[in-house]
Amino acid sequence: MDRTERFYKIQTLLRQKRGATMQNLCEALEVSRATICRDLDYLRDRLGVPVYWNATARGYVLEGLDLESPPHELPGVWFSEREIYALLSMIELIAQLEPEGLLSTNISPFRDRLNQLLEQGVGNAKEAIRKIKILPMAQRQVSGDYFQIIALALMSQKKLHIDYYARQTDEVVSRSISPQRLVYYRDNWYLDAYCHLREGLRSFSVDAINQAKLLDDEAMTVDDQEIDRVYKSSYGIFNGPSRQVARLKFTPFRARWVRRERWHPDQLSTILPDGSYQLEVPYGEDWELLQDILKQGPDVEVITPKSLRDKVQHSIKQMGKLYR
Repeated sequence: MDRTERFYKIQTLLRQKRGATMQNLCEALEVSRATICRDLDYLRDRLGVPVYWNATARGYVLEGLDLESPPHELPGVWFSEREIYALLSMIELIAQLEPEGLLSTNISPFRDRLNQLLEQGVGNAKEAIRKIKILPMAQRQVSGDYFQIIALALMSQKKLHIDYYARQTDEVVSRSISPQRLVYYRDNWYLDAYCHLREGLRSFSVDAINQAKLLDDEAMTVDDQEIDRVYKSSYGIFNGPSRQVARLKFTPFRARWVRRERWHPDQLSTILPDGSYQLEVPYGEDWELLQDILKQGPDVEVITPKSLRDKVQHSIKQMGKLYR
């Protein structure tokens, strides 16, 4: 049991028993009398816990504790050392996922407090953070200002007016949208929203939003089941309801990795007698699935449908022309 956990347990024992003897505390915490004395001094002098020796009760009590008053709470030390390490790991992860500077300022006091608590115990915050490394790949830069406006519109259920850069057409289109949810997918942020211009659900890459203005109008709310029907039924997050199922066959070598991967919630997989791995995934539009197939190189073959197989073959031929 680390020091932080002992602090919490000491306070719990004092509340439950309306006081506790030194022997009670030593037996419950399985530490020496000297350790208990140091913990009690720290609780009283550094953390402001009103714990004192009471001669009448012949034990330690929380001063002023009665049934009417609210219980005194330790200032954050209800986290164990393991929990603090986990929270610091999450904070480092958030710092990597967020648009630069958006949450760091608000999270900073919490991180400092966790560091302090860890240093008060037996841990080492700097050493813990040094051992956490998060490396986003192909992460596109997002404006913190626009992200904040988008998050505000989402939480307050207000419409947004955006200027959106459509990469496929190289055009900027203005439209009003009703935000439904933010999605972090493949190291980038996307906004699922009802598009009032197209009159349907669409996904917008947040980094491609050039302007964002919060409107006073209430956003249209789309039922969660409808959102899931559109975005969960097909491969990736962009493709709408699934229309086909791709059957892919991976070599025994590549199967060592792919059989542990989850490409789709409704995927079906089979280990073939020769060690190959067969994967079936539903999809709508095929461009994202096509990219994932091509990056597997010669370790995957599209079995069906023929239309997807033909597109892979055409892409390989076009790639081959670059290296003649």
